[in-house]
Amino acid sequence: MERIPAKFLENILADLKGEGYVEGVRGKLGGAKLLCDPTATKMGELIRFLDGKLAPIGCASETAYEPCSCPDPDHCGLRMIMIDVRNAIAGILDRYSLADVISVTMRKMERDGLMPVLAPAAAVAKAKPKLTPPAHARFAKPGDGFLAGLMQDLGTTKH
Repeated sequence: MERIPAKFLENILADLKGEGYVEGVRGKLGGAKLLCDPTATKMGELIRFLDGKLAPIGCASETAYEPCSCPDPDHCGLRMIMIDVRNAIAGILDRYSLADVISVTMRKMERDGLMPVLAPAAAVAKAKPKLTPPAHARFAKPGDGFLAGLMQDLGTTKH
């Protein structure tokens, strides 16, 4: 198991609580209870909420765009490649749900003979709908990536 500092986890849980993903449970066996539907909550959504952006550099971000010092960002090869990196990351994280991550984790723990400590499934069944994260303006469009440009140069379409 990871040795994550308690204070760090408390801060993450406070953020998740503020956004409606979890709620605190008081008492001897208290902790946090999931409020969102784990099958509908994509990992990309959670990572964007917690980290702000998926792009490795700010000028390639859709949700947390930061201008760079490049004199011509529309034609910058590095920016185009980083947009493709962001697209690849988003494609993977947006494909899998929190339920998928939980399922894989549980299967691996079971395989390795570990016993996870979880709340009863009834707590998840009573989940309240989570708040909708705010919509963000798009500054770096997926089609602006290096591979899309390369495919256009080659006269092919990226599927």
